[in-house]
Amino acid sequence: MEKLRVGVLGGTGMVGQRFIQILENHPWFEVKEIAASGRSAGKTYAEAVEGRWKLDGDVPESVRSIVVKDVKDVEGVSRDVDFVFSAVNMSKAEIREIEEQYAKTETPVVSNNSAHRWTPDVPMIIPEINPEHAKIIDVQRKRLGTTRGFIAVKPNCSIQSYTPALAAWREFEPYQAVVSTYQAISGAGKTFKDWPEMVGNIIPFISGEEEKSEKEPLRIFGHIEDDHIEPATGLLITSQCIRVPILYGHTATVFVNFRKHPSKDELIAKLREYAGVPQELALPSAPKHFIQYLEEDDRPQVTKDVNYEGGMGVSIGRLREDTLFDWKFVGLSHNTLRGAAGGAVECAELLKAMGYITKK
Repeated sequence: MEKLRVGVLGGTGMVGQRFIQILENHPWFEVKEIAASGRSAGKTYAEAVEGRWKLDGDVPESVRSIVVKDVKDVEGVSRDVDFVFSAVNMSKAEIREIEEQYAKTETPVVSNNSAHRWTPDVPMIIPEINPEHAKIIDVQRKRLGTTRGFIAVKPNCSIQSYTPALAAWREFEPYQAVVSTYQAISGAGKTFKDWPEMVGNIIPFISGEEEKSEKEPLRIFGHIEDDHIEPATGLLITSQCIRVPILYGHTATVFVNFRKHPSKDELIAKLREYAGVPQELALPSAPKHFIQYLEEDDRPQVTKDVNYEGGMGVSIGRLREDTLFDWKFVGLSHNTLRGAAGGAVECAELLKAMGYITKK
C-alpha cells in the first residue's frame, strides 16, 4: 500500500511530538511536512526540538532532517501532503481560521485542538463510539466549498476515561453523572522539568476543563440533524477537574444513575464486550480490546494500567453500588495516546477507511 503523505501542524509541541513518534513506521501514513511557529521555521526538526524533546526515546530518524515550515505558510505546507494533523498552539480564533484555510486548500485536517469542537458541521469523534458523525463532513464541504478538504476533531482528553463506559451502558439509560477527573501534567504540555512546582502538589482548577467534561460527551452521544450535530439530551453531567502530579494518565471517579436497573454483572459484561468499527476494521491504532474491567480493589492504577493496549485502551475498576447514586466506578486513560495524538491518528485511520481521506 502506498502511504498517505502527512503534515503535522504544531509539530514541535508535546502533542505534535507525540504525533511524530506515533507516525514513525505507521503502515498507512508517512510524515512529509512539519510546521510550527516562525521561531522554528527554517530549522531542521532535530534543531527545532533540541533541548525541547519531551518524550521518552529519541527524535525519530526519519524526520530529523525535515525542514520545519511556518504553519502560516498554508500553501507551502499543504502542497505535498494528502492531509494534516493539527496540534497548533494559538488562540482559538486563530486556530479556527488557520484550520479552515488548510481545509480550503483541499487538505483534510484532523485536529487535536478544541477550537472547532462546537462548530456545528465539524464531527468530534471517538472512533469506537460515534463513527457515524463523519457523515456531517458532506455538509461541511458544501459550506467550505471544497471537494476533499474538511476538518474533523477529537474530543477532550479527560472525557476518554469515562465516556466509553457510559457508551457501553447506553441501553441502561444513564441520566445523571457526577465526575471528578485527576489529570496529568502532560495534559498541559508539561513535564516535571518544565513545571517543578507540580511536584507534590495538586491544583484544583484547569481552565475550561469542567465545561468540556460536562458538554462534550453529550455531543459525542448526539446525532446528525440537517446541517449540524445535535447534542444528546437526557443525560446531565457535573464535574470537577483537578491537576495532579502525574506525568501521563487521566483518572476519573464517576457516580451514575440509570433509568433502568442493571446488575453489576450486566454492567461489567457490557464493558468487556464493547467494541466498535475500529475493532471490526482492525485499524492499525485500534486497541484489540477497547475497555478492560479490573476486579482488584486497587485498580486501575496509573503505574500499572495507563499503557493498556499500547495506551489506546481504557481501564475501568471499582464498580460498586452507592448510597446516593446507583453505581460508582473509577476510569483511567492515557491522555497523550488515547486522549490526544493517538486518538486523532485512529480517527484519521477511520476517515481513510470510510473514504473521506484519500490521496491527492
